[in-house]
Amino acid sequence: MSRSPRKAPKVSVVIPAYNVDRFVARAIESVQNQTLADIEVLVVDDGSSDRTGQIADRIAERDIRVDVFHTPNQGAPAARNLALDKARGEYVFFMDADDWAEPQMLSEMYELARESDLQVVVAGFYIETYYSSDAFTTEYKGCPSRLFATQQEFRSAAWQLFDQNLFYPPWNKLYSRAYLEEKGIRFKPTFWDDFPFVLDFIRDVERVGVTDRAYYHFIRAREESETSRWRKGMYEKREEEHGWMLDLYRHWGLDGDPASMEMIQRRYIERLIGCIENVCEPECTLPPAEKKALIRRMITSDRAQLAVRIAEPNSRMMRLMLGPIRSCDEGRAYVEGCVISYVKRHNTKLFATLKANR
Repeated sequence: MSRSPRKAPKVSVVIPAYNVDRFVARAIESVQNQTLADIEVLVVDDGSSDRTGQIADRIAERDIRVDVFHTPNQGAPAARNLALDKARGEYVFFMDADDWAEPQMLSEMYELARESDLQVVVAGFYIETYYSSDAFTTEYKGCPSRLFATQQEFRSAAWQLFDQNLFYPPWNKLYSRAYLEEKGIRFKPTFWDDFPFVLDFIRDVERVGVTDRAYYHFIRAREESETSRWRKGMYEKREEEHGWMLDLYRHWGLDGDPASMEMIQRRYIERLIGCIENVCEPECTLPPAEKKALIRRMITSDRAQLAVRIAEPNSRMMRLMLGPIRSCDEGRAYVEGCVISYVKRHNTKLFATLKANR
């Protein structure tokens, strides 16, 4: 439903929602309860077949700041873009409908943005991985608070933000809507659309601030979520993402910077291990011989061999996991992938702990 025009708010909060009737009320209410009251909440029900749309509508009936839009299912990129086209706020915040945020998040991020005339504020966040209905592990992601004095200062330090996963999701950031519109930045129609959106935003951004405060709670709980299921084409997508990273750092003139390049190559090799595990998932119906052939193509590529020479893993576990790639041994890599897949499916707590400490 939409309403008559209202005064432009300080922040527009965009929430795409698809079949999350167990979670959507918590997400919207955590935004309604923000200490910054001058906001609008744009919920896009992306063709849900459950009660997601009805729950959002009921909330909107009681709060004039909440608007709900119902569309055929087209995916999160289209849903977010529809909301962006309707947003009127000075700044924009993106939220997933199965997550939640602490009450002071928007007020503190907005205050920082306004005080320093920032185009984007980057905050820390929590990853909460549930291994039963009410038990979960918590991982903090964040960097020290900092206001970058120049564009070049930001670019030179950006590898640290990438290293803490602060530049992969669209949430945990407050974006200048004027900058989004000036650059014509929108979400691309692809799966894992978050990363290219953020890359487009930071490509030429000049005024960036970071706060070490963490407000956003990213929930890993649903088996059908994008981060937990087997994904066909994952390797090709990771190869594409690696190309984007290399292009960004060439654009920034930092393709020879040792710290930045080590981060990029370590990021690549860590995700390559994820691609090997993905091939070893039971839902991947290729026979073992074809799985091993695919793994061999992955680990013997020039990119993989360059990355394994440059990357400096943070843990002994990760250093050991690079062994099969370094020696181009697809048999050992296949066994390693099967072990990781088994742990991921049968011991969520252990998998989340190992991943956090990699």
